[in-house]
Amino acid sequence: MRPLLAAAYEVAAQLALVAANLAPPGQSKLARALRARRGLTARYRAWADGQRDRARPLLWMHAPSVGEGLQARPVLERLRATRPDIQLAYTHFSPSAEGFAARLNVDFRDYLPFDTGRASRVALDALQPNALVFSKVDVWPTLTREARARRIPLGLISATLAARSSRRRGIASALLRDAYARLDAVGAIHADDAERLVELGVRRDVIEVTGDTRYDQVWARATGVDRGSPLLSPLVSARPTLVAGSTWPADERVLLDAWTRVRRHVPDARLIIAPHEPTPSHVVPIERWATETRLAHARLGSDGAAAADVVVVDRVGVLGDLYALATVAFVGGGFHAAGLHSVIEPAAFGAPVIVGPRWGMSRDAALLVEAGGAAAAPDADAMASQLREWLISSEARHAAGERARAIVRSGIGAADRTVALVVRLLERR
Repeated sequence: MRPLLAAAYEVAAQLALVAANLAPPGQSKLARALRARRGLTARYRAWADGQRDRARPLLWMHAPSVGEGLQARPVLERLRATRPDIQLAYTHFSPSAEGFAARLNVDFRDYLPFDTGRASRVALDALQPNALVFSKVDVWPTLTREARARRIPLGLISATLAARSSRRRGIASALLRDAYARLDAVGAIHADDAERLVELGVRRDVIEVTGDTRYDQVWARATGVDRGSPLLSPLVSARPTLVAGSTWPADERVLLDAWTRVRRHVPDARLIIAPHEPTPSHVVPIERWATETRLAHARLGSDGAAAADVVVVDRVGVLGDLYALATVAFVGGGFHAAGLHSVIEPAAFGAPVIVGPRWGMSRDAALLVEAGGAAAAPDADAMASQLREWLISSEARHAAGERARAIVRSGIGAADRTVALVVRLLERR
């Protein structure tokens, strides 16, 4: 990294630390992310002093948010089951991953410090990892530099990079090139990803195509789901059901308009909707819409949920199981600037998937659309038409659902290949 750019980056990271100490109360994602860094390095040291077993190797896995965490989880689970001698540390960046991290069977979990030299050194000295592995694509220039100075092997798993990614140009490319060049092993999802990663600075000789570990994760969840569980059993029904997952208000404006039209043709159809952020500000407008359209609504887990026309999910961590109830699925993000959420979760259950128009950055969506297991709807008219077809025609629905499921099945095995890559990294130290 150029000296001037490196200096500016360090200043920006230091300013983030200052902001953390000044962050006001509030539940916005930014405020929570800042407050979480208060006393963070002290927490690393406290865990190291009390629980770091220096006689055991330690893998540090970093996954910024829930999506990347889903790719890391199969690797961590397999290592926990097959290598009890290894300690596991897991860090994340986003507050949205806090609950996800709490459910992982790891020895240490916390936020990643802001990428300053001092914070990186403290974290590395505390954890003393035998390998540091990043999930998907995010790498951190200062942390990788300090890890390389300690000769700690660096890896990247389920690595993918969209053709139009901003990382491939401008300041981002200059800022991250050295960090990518420091990686010792990279498991790319696809050969196209491997080529784009080389353009970013990854050495060609350290890359192998291992696939996407999420496919193993969602397949295991779908095949092992218990429809008799307290979560699902009250909602099991013969009613045609649309499960809409990870929706944003921009998605909901189109979806709810389309659903009103669908109900005229399929009056017994049921909607289960899980906003991406199930806070009152997101849940209450959906309930208001249901009241205005005279649809019986209830929140998940309430007494009225079993008979409701609209079930509103006001919690996180359950969507992956709720897709088991889907006749058809809608995945949010396609009408929102943040991008499309996971389409392979419902596909693993054999549910055909509808997405909004902004799906081009999602490789999974592209595979499903090309195979006929998903359809893109640019507006409420198109969405209502596709929903009616799949809800009414069992033949069309079944054919699309089987194509979707076949795509997920084809990706199985990535987790085992990725575990082998990580073990080789651990053994290098």
